Formats: sequence, C-alpha cells, structure tokens
Amino acid sequence: MADPKGFLKVGRELPKRRPVDVRIKSWSEVYENFGNDKLEKQASRCMDCGIPFCHQGCPLGNLIPEWNDLVYRHDWREAIERLHATNNFPEFTGKLCPAPCESACVLGINQDPVAIKRVEAEIIDRAWQEGWVHPQPPAVRTGKSVAVIGSGPAGLAAAQQLTRAGHDVKVYERADRVGGLMRYGIPEFKMEKRHLDRRIAQMRAEGTDFKTSVNVGEDITADELRDRYDAVVLAGGATVWRDLPVPGRELRGVHQAMEYLTPANKVQEGDYAVSPISAEGKHVVVIGGGDTGADCIGTAIRQGAASVTQLEIMPRPPEARPGSQPWPTYPMLFKMESAHEELAEQGGDRVYAVSTSAFVGDEDGNVRVLKIVEVGGPETGFAPVEGTEREIPAQLVTLAMGFLGPQKDGLLEQLGVELDQRGNVVRDRDYKTSVDGVYVAGDMGRGQSLIVWAIAEGRAAAHGVDRHLTGQSALPYPIPPTARPIA
Repeated sequence: MADPKGFLKVGRELPKRRPVDVRIKSWSEVYENFGNDKLEKQASRCMDCGIPFCHQGCPLGNLIPEWNDLVYRHDWREAIERLHATNNFPEFTGKLCPAPCESACVLGINQDPVAIKRVEAEIIDRAWQEGWVHPQPPAVRTGKSVAVIGSGPAGLAAAQQLTRAGHDVKVYERADRVGGLMRYGIPEFKMEKRHLDRRIAQMRAEGTDFKTSVNVGEDITADELRDRYDAVVLAGGATVWRDLPVPGRELRGVHQAMEYLTPANKVQEGDYAVSPISAEGKHVVVIGGGDTGADCIGTAIRQGAASVTQLEIMPRPPEARPGSQPWPTYPMLFKMESAHEELAEQGGDRVYAVSTSAFVGDEDGNVRVLKIVEVGGPETGFAPVEGTEREIPAQLVTLAMGFLGPQKDGLLEQLGVELDQRGNVVRDRDYKTSVDGVYVAGDMGRGQSLIVWAIAEGRAAAHGVDRHLTGQSALPYPIPPTARPIA
C-alpha cells in the first residue's frame, strides 16, 4: 500500500487547464504541466483495497493499486512495466478514456475517487521522456500471416500483440494515415497526434507493416484477403453514423460530425491551410451532447465561430450519482469538459430536452435557421411539448448523434459473416466470427463503445488468433468473464 493515511491527508487534485482565452488561440492540449511531487501525492490516496473494484471498472484489468504504489515510492520505471503489462497504449486511454475505473474506486463511495486516469497519463509521459519505451520485436517468427482491417485502437492493439507473438502482421487502413478516429476524429487539443505517431513508429520497428489508402472490400476483395493471409482481424469500427431525417436535411451547411472534424484535423496535419468546412464567422449548432459533440464545439470555437449552441434530446443529467446508478456502476452525470468550459466563457449555450423538427434555408440553399421544440423525457418517447417551438440561427450544423454499427456493404457482405440484431458482427468467446479464420474486435463487434474496450478487445482477439494459428497462446486475455462475448 502507498500511504495508509494518504486518502485522509490528501484531496483529489488534477492539472489546471490553461486559461480559455489563451488555449482557444492554439490547437495544443489544454492542460498545464502537473509536477511529479503532486502526482505522487495523488497516487498516495489509493487504499490498495482488498477487493480493488477499479479492476472491475477497467475492461483492461489495469493493475491500478500496484502502479499507484510504485509511483508513490518513486519507482516510475517499474510503474510503466506494470502499466504496459495490461495496456498497449496508456497515453491513449490516459487522455481519451472516460475512466470507468474511477467510478468504481472504493474511495469514491463517500469521497472524491483516486485520480487514476491522471496517474496513468503521467506514468507513460514520464516513460517516453526517460526513454523507457522501446520496440519489442519477437525473438522467433512463426511464419504465419495476419491481416488487421482498421488502424483504430482495437486494430493497433491486436496488431501489436500478434506481431510480438511472432506473426507477420499487416494493418490495412482506408484513410491516408494510420490511426482511425484517433487521427481524424479526435481534435489536436484533446490528444496531440505526436502521441499516436511515436506508437506507430514503435510498431513499425517491431515489424508491423501498415498499408494506408486501401479500402478492403473494394481495392482488395474478401477472397483475396483470405487467400493471402492465415487469419483476418476485423477492426474497422462502427462507422455508420446516425442521421437526422427531418425537412431541410439536404441543405448546404448540415454535416455529419466526422465530415466536419476530419478536414479540421487535416489542417493540423498540414494537408490544408484552411478547412473546407469552417465555422469562422458562423452561427454553429451542434446536435448531440456526447464526446463527439464536445469535439465539434472546441473545433468551432478555435475556428472563430460567431456563436455555438449545443442541443441534446435527453434531459440535463444530474451532477451527483443518483440512486438508480449505484456505485460501482458508471453513472451518467453532467460533465464540464474543456470544450464546454470554452463554450460557457464564449457565451454559448447547452440546451437539453429539445429536438430538431426542421432545417430552414435561404434562397441559395444554405441552412439559415433550426426549428426546435422542447420534448418530454424517455418515458414519454420524447414527445413534443405543445407551445415550445422556436427558431435559432444556424449557418453550420454538425450531427454528433452517435453511430449505428459497422458498414455492411463491401467487406462484411463479401465475407458473409453473421450479424446480430443490432447489425454488429457476431463473435464467440475467442472473438472468432462465423467464418473460419476471421476474427473481430472493437466497435465492429461490440457496437459504439469506449477506447478502453477497443484496446481490451484487440488484445483479447489477438489471443484468439494466436491460439488458432499455433494451438496455444501466451498472450493475455484481458476481458472479465462477465463481459466476454457469447457465441
């Protein structure tokens, strides 16, 4: 245990965000540096519980009490070894995961939970700074080949595990750069792409091969893929976005969130001087209250929007855990992300319990106004409240309402894999699909979910593939028994 009285002496503290008026002038990450002495004090709050429920909350089974204790004892080198034992990419989860481990922290029953996510992020940042992260090429090659389709977190985790097991792995990505939505969906202010680039460099040095700008199912058929490789891992994500089929949807200026975020990220990559879909000088409306909506807000503010409004059909969530969402479950609470803080200081608004009934355009076919109406809660079927209709200005609208599952046409149709009632790819306990030699990991089989689930499933699918190819596997299988997919 770290400090037996640490949770009594030290309160929860996180790094401060840079002032809003400063950070919106750049695309760099929003947090200020957090000293190692402060971090070690935060680690001391961990109680090293006899039954660490943070393990239950983390799909990766991260050894949280162990590396908290090591940080407190200044043994950062061993801390990164324990962290890497369960997580290939702690810098991704340390910046992008909503931290279900913290919701399950025992200290969180009646106090603020341990700052687990921040400790994780600081451990890996320190490891890179000290030069402790090295390529780990396999000592022996198996002669077996694996194709991984998709280079998001699930695909990268599966690829790294399989490469280290000695297989010849090629990752196919239909975008022009590796990274999936971490590359073109996550804004730079949330995670600078240098974190992604150095992991890709590590994986290349280990022997993983990457092929970009290849749309598998078109440029390479499913039959060609299966003939060429001994196994295939589907990790293409849930890319079919939810639309809003109301009058005026066809107007110019109404875009899906990924249509808007991708070119904004390409500006940061140097592909464009200015995004072809820019919020500069426009009244922007973001429909959807989740993380993707927040990404659209922060992007629009940095592009110089005249105003930004976020709409959410659900009622405003509570700020404290309600009785219907008891510990250690992950509660749905009101969150003030950095983008929401920027929205508030810029005079924007977050509007809850409303639905968009129509887009109204000008004579040139550009969106000009949104018609919205207040609605009842889920128990009413979001029924409109009579007499609450109103209009708000909108010259750019982004639809950030989530995803409906994987793309069916192309690769999945050619493979003939079985789909469940939600349209996701069916898999068994080894992540094998209904087609021999074909496996699935991440959102393609699970549905839209968290980055930590994607990495966990990528690691678990790699175990299944390795056992299929060699008859046994020393690779870990991180998914808790209660969360395993059922055939």
